[in-house]
Amino acid sequence: MTRAPVRDREVLLVSAPNPLAPSPTRAADNLAAMAEPEVSSAAAGGGGRLRNAFGGVLCAFTLILIGVLAFSIRLFSVIKYESVIHEFDPYFNFRVTQFLSKNGIYEFWNWFDDRTWYPLGRVIGGTVYPGLTLTAGTIWWLLNSLNIPLSVETVCVFTAPIFSANASWATYLLTKEAKGTGAGLMAAAILAMVPSYISRSVAGSYDNEAVAIFALIFTFYLYVKTLNTGSLFYATLNALSYFYMVCSWGGYTFIINLIPMHVLLCIVTGRYSSRLYIAYAPLVILGTLLAALVPVVGFNAVMTSEHFASFLVFIILHVVALVYYIKGLLTPRLFKVAMTLVITVGLAVCFAVVAILVALVASSPTKGWSGRSLSLLDPTYASKYIPIIASVSEHQPPTWPSYFMDINVLAFLIPAGIISCFLPLSDASSFMVLYLVTAVYFSGVMVRLMLVLAPAACILSGIALSEAFNVLTRSVKFQISKLFDDSPAAASGDSGPESSSSNASTNPTKGENRAEKTEAAPKEKASKKNRKKEKEVAESVPVKPKKEKRLLVLPFELSVMGILLLIMLGGFYVVHCVWAAAEAYSAPSIVLTTRSRDGLHVFDDFREAYAWLSHNTDVDDKVASWWDYGYQTTAMANRTVIVDNNTWNNTHIATVGTAMSSPEKAAWEIFNSLDVKYVLVVFGGLVGYPSDDINKFLWMVRIGGGVFPHIKEPDYLRDGQYRVDAQATPTMLNCLMYKLCYYRFVETDGKGFDRVRGYEIGKKHFKLTHFEEVFTTHHWMVRIYKLKPQKNRVRGKLKKLKSNAKTSSTLAGGRKKNPWQ
Repeated sequence: MTRAPVRDREVLLVSAPNPLAPSPTRAADNLAAMAEPEVSSAAAGGGGRLRNAFGGVLCAFTLILIGVLAFSIRLFSVIKYESVIHEFDPYFNFRVTQFLSKNGIYEFWNWFDDRTWYPLGRVIGGTVYPGLTLTAGTIWWLLNSLNIPLSVETVCVFTAPIFSANASWATYLLTKEAKGTGAGLMAAAILAMVPSYISRSVAGSYDNEAVAIFALIFTFYLYVKTLNTGSLFYATLNALSYFYMVCSWGGYTFIINLIPMHVLLCIVTGRYSSRLYIAYAPLVILGTLLAALVPVVGFNAVMTSEHFASFLVFIILHVVALVYYIKGLLTPRLFKVAMTLVITVGLAVCFAVVAILVALVASSPTKGWSGRSLSLLDPTYASKYIPIIASVSEHQPPTWPSYFMDINVLAFLIPAGIISCFLPLSDASSFMVLYLVTAVYFSGVMVRLMLVLAPAACILSGIALSEAFNVLTRSVKFQISKLFDDSPAAASGDSGPESSSSNASTNPTKGENRAEKTEAAPKEKASKKNRKKEKEVAESVPVKPKKEKRLLVLPFELSVMGILLLIMLGGFYVVHCVWAAAEAYSAPSIVLTTRSRDGLHVFDDFREAYAWLSHNTDVDDKVASWWDYGYQTTAMANRTVIVDNNTWNNTHIATVGTAMSSPEKAAWEIFNSLDVKYVLVVFGGLVGYPSDDINKFLWMVRIGGGVFPHIKEPDYLRDGQYRVDAQATPTMLNCLMYKLCYYRFVETDGKGFDRVRGYEIGKKHFKLTHFEEVFTTHHWMVRIYKLKPQKNRVRGKLKKLKSNAKTSSTLAGGRKKNPWQ
């Protein structure tokens, strides 16, 4: 054989086809194939950014609309009636805000009010939650600084609607942290209209709950945000938000007990993390220090039983954190030894702390709990021991119709929301479920706490509706895309490049299967090195989307029907909320209305009576009434009252209740000893107003009898029934309350028929000996009496100076001729 020259061999080597060397066409194809994903990913990235930007703008616009909705739906009270303060407690808050705006913050903290609780008085700065007052005062100051001359009353009227919009936005943030943007928008829209929240936040409802619900939701949001991110910045904001909640409402104890419960739940279920520590530890330390700065709370932040749960969980959290820290440092064998030591020391510390707490609260009759807290833990406690708490209508347990009235269809959506929170379960979703469970319990004890249940019900219902709409709309989109994808392919067949391109574009499963096979090949090669782990991962990748589609896709007809039913349900909810806002909760209690065949009738008796007191009595005169009307009398008539709605002194209220339950002479002596000059009673027997003093009278008897044993409730009942007709007991017919309400009542119709009680009164014709009627409003709803002076005693004293012999005869003759006896 002749050997080829070296040059020829080089040519042969170059020109010989090498199966391992890429050809120019193959290289071009590879470059094109590599370029296509880059172009497609760039296009997808640009489209994704555009979609995200558009979604952000749409979300912001939706939130603005939700805020406008929350504000505007609460204006029915102003549109239908006028811009006035509602109810009873808001008048005190309005009066305090007036004082703050006029005299400044320093005078407010040191304000001693001598026009309430005479002769005791009240230190306003140390006994009031200042959050609402400071908020409204700050808004008024800012508006006047911007040359917007709004009155203090106008700012107070619209504070609640403004913060209802803030509460809706806070609900969006909280729900978004748990289940995403869609659920957040849905929950915010639901909260903006929920009747339970509207009842306490209509225009004119200037009460603590107006800003407290926003503070409650925002504190929960910052806690969940810190729990998700582990950011110390959000933890600090959480403590500040909790401080604002403490300033605003006494219901802050719900927060400082619910969050420790959730932390303990996470620890027990093995979900401890550093994020949980950051979310809780700064809240307890910084939040407690800030809460102690509020004068009405003070050392109660560390001395009362409502706060002890947070400290106990704080200790447990540190023990668990120490265990996890030691576990990362030691070997398993040493860790067992250290674990035994830590558990022993931790249990010893816990027992010592518990012993100290027990010793601290053992000396207290209520074991360190406040009366309202004990009434929540034991629903029968208030009726047994503190009738002043049980006498308040909003402290009564709710009925089933009240749930349907206040949360409506949300009661049926809540179970679906709970199920959604468990798919999957996270720290945030578990907090939502725990919040709902505790709120349901407390709302079942006290109807006022339906307000705390409302945000939880809205959040869970928003999550349920969002998940339902996601499933139904995804099913409709899938079925429509499948319908349109199958029809052109069947019509065009497989002829031509168009059909092939359409098949490639509309039937992505084949391409996905090929891609999955090409991706699975290198994974299988790698699995030969790593044995079984990567092989299981590679095999599980293509199976997961098939299972999800099989679970989440519903038939087209069923999906459309589900969407229509959800829209109808939402429409029913909107109609009910608008009706509740316009009719049920917009009427101010200070002005009453009723409709009849003659049209609309307005009963403005309350303001008529307070105006008479303001214009026809001296500034220093004292007015006695039941405590319900104390705030209004002080704010609208500017007169000194004996008791008011603060109810801080049970003995003082019992004294007034005893006077109302006593005969006329004994009642006169009690009121005279308190320097009372006028007595005000509310009577609804003529017009059918049920919330009058006759219906409240048994509570006066119970509260008075709790302090003064000679007042006994059975003396006012006939066979266990409360009656004011001819079957009423003599004690009832001769008490002061009966006489002040039914004096001259028979003159109205000749029979003395009580429209509230539904029968004729028992004692119709009688005279007053120690009181005289000075004013009765147009509809007889408010009646004002003046105490008569004891003129006979003065005359007797004057004559006693002249002659002791004539005194006895003059007094005897005076008794016979005295027209008041």
